Amino acid sequence: MRAASEDGEGLRALFEAALSARERAYAPYSRFSVGAALRDETGTIHSGCNVENAAYPVGTCAEAGAIAAMIAGGGRRIMEILVCADGTVPVTPCGACRQRIREFAGPDVAVHAAGPDGPLARYTLDILLPASFGPETLP
Repeated sequence: MRAASEDGEGLRALFEAALSARERAYAPYSRFSVGAALRDETGTIHSGCNVENAAYPVGTCAEAGAIAAMIAGGGRRIMEILVCADGTVPVTPCGACRQRIREFAGPDVAVHAAGPDGPLARYTLDILLPASFGPETLP
C-alpha cells in the first residue's frame, strides 16, 4: 500500500501498482492476467490480481482482491480505480465487479482501463453501471 498524490503522479502510482499486481496474477487456465489498484479516502493505494481456480466459478477478480485489501487495510471508500490487462481494446471491470465497486464508490468515481504500456481510457462508474443499485438505495 502506498499513498498517492492528487495529480498525474497519482494515476501513475495506480498504474504501477496494478501492473505489479498483474504480474503476480494466477491465471493458468485463461492466461489472461489482470491487476487492479484503487485509491481509498485516505489516499492509500490497494492492489489485487485475478486468482483462477480449476473450478472456474470460484476464481477471484483483480478488482475484488483490491477491494478486499482496502477493507482489510481500514479503507471504506474508493476514490479512483485502475484495471490493467492485455487486450486489443481497453478492459473494464466485469458486471459483478462493477457492482462490487459501486458498493464503495459513487457514480462519479473514475474507472481507468490500462494495458501494460499505460492508461488507455477513463470512464466514470455511472457510464459503466448506469442507474446503479447502491447502499443508499436500501431503506
